[in-house]
Amino acid sequence: MKRTATATTCAAALLATILAGCSDSTGDTSGDGYGSAASSASPSKAATVDTKAASGLGTILVDEKGRTLYLFLADKKNKSNCQGDCAKAWPPLLSKGEAKAGKGVDKKLLGITKRSGGDEQVTYNGHPLYYYAGDKKPGQTNGQNLDQFGAEWYVLNAKGKQVDS
Repeated sequence: MKRTATATTCAAALLATILAGCSDSTGDTSGDGYGSAASSASPSKAATVDTKAASGLGTILVDEKGRTLYLFLADKKNKSNCQGDCAKAWPPLLSKGEAKAGKGVDKKLLGITKRSGGDEQVTYNGHPLYYYAGDKKPGQTNGQNLDQFGAEWYVLNAKGKQVDS
């Protein structure tokens, strides 16, 4: 019994350590993604959505630094259903005001939706956009086709459609 309690305690401590590693102590959510706390602070500038060729996935949406953006199938048009722990693992792309269209991005498909905390999240073709905390550097697509928080996650192409792999 004592061994089970110790294992449970160790597992809980490990999980807490992993989750703590998913947050950025600066609180900056200006779209730098990769482990930043989802909606704890407002961004300081307008986000830019760009495109980039991704191996095996074609041309996909990324931010201005080349970090992959995802859609969540549980979202409704222009409405995020990713809050709390979900938003820690999948930080939303936040913007201060209208997002900017980079190369290959259709400005008419860009939009903004209000999150439950009041932050403005970038949308593309009605899909709220997110980073994946498991992508540690630009160009990674580790979140592609994952089933987490009740639905699947996909990268988007320049037409705003999910890319199946």
